[in-house]
Parts: sequence; structure tokens; C-alpha cells
Amino acid sequence: MPTPDDPPTLTRVERKEQTRQAILAAALALSSEGGLSALSLRQVARHVGVVPTAFYRHFDSIEDLGLALVDDAFVSLRAMLRDVRTADPTFADVIDSSVRVLTEHVRAQREHFAFIARERFAGPAEVRTAIRHEIELCERELAADLARFPGTESWSREDLQVLANLIVGAVVSTAEDLLVAEGRRAGEDAVAARSRTQLRMMLIGALNWRSS
Repeated sequence: MPTPDDPPTLTRVERKEQTRQAILAAALALSSEGGLSALSLRQVARHVGVVPTAFYRHFDSIEDLGLALVDDAFVSLRAMLRDVRTADPTFADVIDSSVRVLTEHVRAQREHFAFIARERFAGPAEVRTAIRHEIELCERELAADLARFPGTESWSREDLQVLANLIVGAVVSTAEDLLVAEGRRAGEDAVAARSRTQLRMMLIGALNWRSS
């Protein structure tokens, strides 16, 4: 009979999810050197300590695994940035809060962001497409939020999309610069300060724009 000090027995579903997370973590670590395209499922399975057939209980291929990593990297970030945009009433507040959230998220999820930065240009075609799709989702969500800010009432949908594209592009660049800072707080602070200035300059110009 189990005692209170015995470790809890995992259910089959819990064990399956534990193995899935171990495979994702192994892929992140192993792909940091040669990229996802150079990774084999046998490498990942060996790293986790499972037989190759066990890999297929969770993912159809290395590309499928890469798509799951893309989802993990973007879902929580998009949710947090969406909360920032809907909670703060001014552009200045949104800029400061968004840069802070991004800096904290890159710091906490460095391996995920390094994966995105690397694979969005060099990864398998399916993964590159998924990353582009996620970035486009960020742009569409931001364009919809920008339409609710004072000063953009008369803007066309196309102009809102152009501004969203510029902002998201700057944010992606900031995330990659934060990775280069390698966790050094002074370096991260400098990147964040530059990003805030860049976004403010961008928005000052944008708020003087008049849609034709």
C-alpha cells in the first residue's frame, strides 16, 4: 500500500505528456547547433531515452515537432502582448509595457526565441511558413487594436496594416537583439531603451499620417 511519502503515480495521459515535453525540450537543445533540418528523430529519441517508435506516438516527423515548438514560442507571447494593448490607454504606455513584456519573455524563453530566430530563415519549409503565419497573426491582431486608438479613426485598413507590419518587424528585431545580449542585464536594458525610442519615433510619425 502506498504511503503519503511515496511519489504520486502518473496516469497514462500524464506519462505521455511528460514524454512529449521531454521530446520538445530535447529538440530545442539539440537543434541549437545545426538547426532543425540537421536533426534526426533517432537523435531526439536517444537523448530522451525512448525508442524511435515512441517518437511517432507524439509527432509524425521532425517537421511536425518543429511546428509544435513554433506554437509554444508564440502562443503565450501573443496573449501577453494582447493583454498589454487592451489594458493600457495610451501609445506611450503600450510601448513601455510591450517592450518590458517582450524583454521578460525572451529572458524566460531564450531557447524558444533562439529557435524562432534561427528557423525562420534556415528551417524546413513547413516551419518557416508557420513562423511567417504567426508573425502575420501578430500583425493582424495589432492592426485591429490600432484602429481603436485615438488619432487612427480615419485611417484605411491598408494603412493600419502597414503600421502594424512596421511595429511587429521592429519587435522581432528587438527580440533577436535581446538574444545577442546573451542575458547580460546591461545589454538587455540598452536594447530595450533603443526599442522604446524606435517605436516612439515610428508612432510620432504615424500619428501625423493622413490616409488618402
